[in-house]
Amino acid sequence: MADDKKPPRRERDGERQTGLVLDERTRTKKPPMYKVLLHNDDYTTREFVVWVLQTVFHKNENDAVAIMSHVHNHGIGIAGVYTFEVAETKVTKTLHLAKAQQFPLQLSIEPTD
Repeated sequence: MADDKKPPRRERDGERQTGLVLDERTRTKKPPMYKVLLHNDDYTTREFVVWVLQTVFHKNENDAVAIMSHVHNHGIGIAGVYTFEVAETKVTKTLHLAKAQQFPLQLSIEPTD
């Protein structure tokens, strides 16, 4: 038969410890999200915009064409929604690719509502 002795209680700052450990759970707050916006211009080709949407923003061909058409018809469109760091990285990469092809493509980042 097991020994029924209880472990000795230890005092801490004048309080007795009960041996009960309570886990404090902190809920992680979701990071704020940001929209990456593509701006229409008269020089960047539709093919390049579709290619960027597929390679940098990982859109399938149908979604990339739909986003490109929206940007062309409305002047601006959402390429994707990401955390700030990811959005910033995608904008920087896209701007470098556009500059290498001598396209004046412009993008911006704004917080989601």
